Amino acid sequence: MSRHVVVRDFERITGDLAKGLAEQGASTVHEADGRRGAFRPELHPLQRGARIAGPAVTVSCHPGDNLMIHAAVETVRPGDVVVVTTTSPSTDGMLGDLLATSLRAHGAIGVIMDAGVRDAAELRAMGFPVWARAISPQGTVKASPGSVNVPVVVCGQVVNPGDAIVADDDGIVVIPRDRAAGVLERARARTANEESKRERLAAGELGVDMYELRPLLAELGVEYR
Repeated sequence: MSRHVVVRDFERITGDLAKGLAEQGASTVHEADGRRGAFRPELHPLQRGARIAGPAVTVSCHPGDNLMIHAAVETVRPGDVVVVTTTSPSTDGMLGDLLATSLRAHGAIGVIMDAGVRDAAELRAMGFPVWARAISPQGTVKASPGSVNVPVVVCGQVVNPGDAIVADDDGIVVIPRDRAAGVLERARARTANEESKRERLAAGELGVDMYELRPLLAELGVEYR
């Protein structure tokens, strides 16, 4: 059996689930999933204010070689988030505006890049959301085999094709596909609860009272003078 594959078909989270998760944002869904799934804060948004969620298309590349990202384009469906990693650490500019244009034309809504990007100004002008490890003028080749839509590890998290990826200014979270619906339900409940707390805090109530923290402060030996 070949060590390198391109898997064309796999199960994805639904569009409705993706929309709902995007509305909740990375921090809320992370909390709603028991504080699981957060990528280490090593990848940064190329632009501020973007918030996306969608099923993962995973790509494993040789460092400095973007051949497999090109191979992944034909597997992309509308609403997908392309998650790219390399077999050893890389900051080379493996994604530019031309490749991003191709991905967008096939429906990708963003890219999570565990490597570098180039053409940063053009990518920002496109309004194409990208989270990347670095910005670098260092170019790449198209010469080495890899795999598309296989399990990958990015910033300490396992990502399987079709898993939910939620990304915004706070960071990136992955939710296994079979947990996504339950996480969304809990995230919505959390958001509703936070709204009532926001109203109480805005009215001047203290957090130490709202969260009943005074007994804890006393137990910890904190004195008021």
